[in-house]
Amino acid sequence: MKNNASFVYALFLIVGDFLALVAAFAAAYVIRVKLDPQPLIRQIPALTYLYAFLAVLPFWILVHAFIGLYSQQTYEKRFSELGRLLIGSFVGILVVIGYNFITNGKLFPARLVPVYGLLLSFAFLLLFRTVARFLRHLLYRFDIGVSNLLIIGDTSTSESLAKLVSNTRWSGQRVLGIVGHKVDGFAHFASFKEAMETLEERPHGIIQTELYKTPERNSEILEYTQTHHIAYRFMPGNSDLFVGNITVELFAGLPMIAVHQTALIGWGRIIKRLFDWVVSLILVIVLSPVFLLLALLQKLFDPSAPVFFRQTRLTRFNREFKVYKFRTLKTAYNGLTPEEGFQKMGQPKLAEVFRANGDFLPNDPRLSRFGRFLRRTSLDELPQLFNVLKGDLSLVGPRTLIPQELEAYEKRHAILAVKSGITGLAQISGRKDISFDERRKLDMYYVQNWSFWLDLSILLRTLRVIVTSSGDK
Repeated sequence: MKNNASFVYALFLIVGDFLALVAAFAAAYVIRVKLDPQPLIRQIPALTYLYAFLAVLPFWILVHAFIGLYSQQTYEKRFSELGRLLIGSFVGILVVIGYNFITNGKLFPARLVPVYGLLLSFAFLLLFRTVARFLRHLLYRFDIGVSNLLIIGDTSTSESLAKLVSNTRWSGQRVLGIVGHKVDGFAHFASFKEAMETLEERPHGIIQTELYKTPERNSEILEYTQTHHIAYRFMPGNSDLFVGNITVELFAGLPMIAVHQTALIGWGRIIKRLFDWVVSLILVIVLSPVFLLLALLQKLFDPSAPVFFRQTRLTRFNREFKVYKFRTLKTAYNGLTPEEGFQKMGQPKLAEVFRANGDFLPNDPRLSRFGRFLRRTSLDELPQLFNVLKGDLSLVGPRTLIPQELEAYEKRHAILAVKSGITGLAQISGRKDISFDERRKLDMYYVQNWSFWLDLSILLRTLRVIVTSSGDK
């Protein structure tokens, strides 16, 4: 039984986008023509303007469809939806301007109308999508639009998946039960046949987390989903085999799944490097007075100590480089690893606490007074912008590794498949609140699931963390 909730929601988005754009350009007309006393390029009656805009508006909606704004993969991810709305608004206004050019300027009574229309359309679309998202989750509370899910597989993945989507009000999914794996709080079935005979409600989707040894059992499930038009997904119990950039390609004439270490390959890698270079160059120029001021203050507080901290770190493909930071440690501990520093201090056990707490220690005794300020405000990280310019680092990526630490990291070579970064998922997730192992998992997730939108999201959230002091780098 197929659930049409996603189709209905996509249709709702199309209608809502249409009305939001109409309202935006109607408001743009009123603001410029009715409220602004400046003379117009030409007199265009309101109805003529509206009819002309309605004629070209379907093409704007097609632009939205083309860039995936009505796809579940997009509207389920808030930041991805935001970015594509911005792109869709720019492309859409270009379509409208092109129509105005073809019709010899019979659409806009003044040049500011498309400018107002662009700004208002993005604002109205964003507002509508926010309200639509709220209403959708509100309906989940009344069991409207909820999809029934059956999980099949005697693996730990089945348990993890069931718990992740168990909050129906958030996920829009209701787990009917699990075949093969017993989990407290969920119905258990010994076989797929038993589940189908016992369940009162039919599933809208089936997720299988393992392939059975007998092909007949797998075929039974797949054929049932095809016969009853049920969505079918396969999630391998060993998820490490299927991460990163996955493609299906022909090898010797046979279909084959290719799994790359990271999605950051090809054009994505080029775009990321260009973005890093442009942004870091702008930041270095704009923040140059701050660099100078901090260097002077560093010398003022400790004239005999170096201004910068330099240390050998590892980046993509195990390449060593010198990382630059403003020095935050006392001179006696500068350049030493945490283990070496605490050992020199005579408190080696503090190194274990430091690592277990995600490379953070409240009132770290190694820090200088000015260093505490630099750490608290994250200003000590600024010189790494020069590393980004040189190509040693990226703005966003996994934490840089010290060569001595390399052997301690599980899956270290996968982490080093991309450039290390100034900031990353661990920093914006609250470094004081997550363990060292959780930090590694976040780094691995970034490597395997990179996207340009993810980078932008991390950068914006990093700014929020710095401003609100909700993290500690």
